[in-house]
Amino acid sequence: MRWSLFLLLSMSVACSFEGKVKRLSETEFTHYYALKPFMSDAERKAYLTLKTEPERNAWLKANGCKEIYGEKECYWERFYKYTDKQRQAILEGSIKTGDWTKEMVYMAYGAPYDSKKAVGRQATRSDKLVYRMEKHADGSILVYVENSKTAYKAVERFTREIILDDDVVAEWKDIGGW
Repeated sequence: MRWSLFLLLSMSVACSFEGKVKRLSETEFTHYYALKPFMSDAERKAYLTLKTEPERNAWLKANGCKEIYGEKECYWERFYKYTDKQRQAILEGSIKTGDWTKEMVYMAYGAPYDSKKAVGRQATRSDKLVYRMEKHADGSILVYVENSKTAYKAVERFTREIILDDDVVAEWKDIGGW
């Protein structure tokens, strides 16, 4: 009984924070969803509980920081280091071979359904990212999310395989069905 009550309370708290996404401006919504795959649950909660857009922007500029080639890069820079055209492509999920990095793929699609080492390739390191995708009647294509309320609207389901050579998209293809 205690465990089920704890689970119910945890789910309701998590849902209440994700419900705050609706109050984000369009700009905030885009960079939040691009950066969400890199954030922990606690970071998403901290971001969404902030009251104003300037507070949330300041949070992105001060959190998720890592050192890259001697430069400090936080969540804000992680998304805005790309050009307007690249950010738009990320938001649309318009993969480009030779141009897109693993980070861009994660921003566009989130974590993959499955990930494997790709063998027999010329790169130092090759990975295959596998995503389950849904096509809806309106033509939109979404990444499948288990228990999603959009799953029943899918008119077609397919798998998108993305091959990364040294963290850059080398090729990708769509395969019918799951």
